[in-house]
Amino acid sequence: MCGVGVGSSAILKTNAERALDRLGLTADVSASDLAGVATAAADAQVILTSTELADQVRRAVGRSYAEIIEVSNYFDVGEIGEKLEASLG
Repeated sequence: MCGVGVGSSAILKTNAERALDRLGLTADVSASDLAGVATAAADAQVILTSTELADQVRRAVGRSYAEIIEVSNYFDVGEIGEKLEASLG
């Protein structure tokens, strides 16, 4: 999830898929912008976003079962993997 839903969300999507693969997990991963996150989160278990956008995402999503995970570096597959593993256990 990123503000506009173009570049950085595509990078995060790709690296989330890589992290999940390294963990031996499969998931449907999609990229979204802030305007579409509520719809995208309707059946999501996890929402990955930047720390800078996390509060906006929480407001946009409202009540949801999805856990919002803040990622510091969209390029760090290790960080993404650690956070996903902690969440999905």
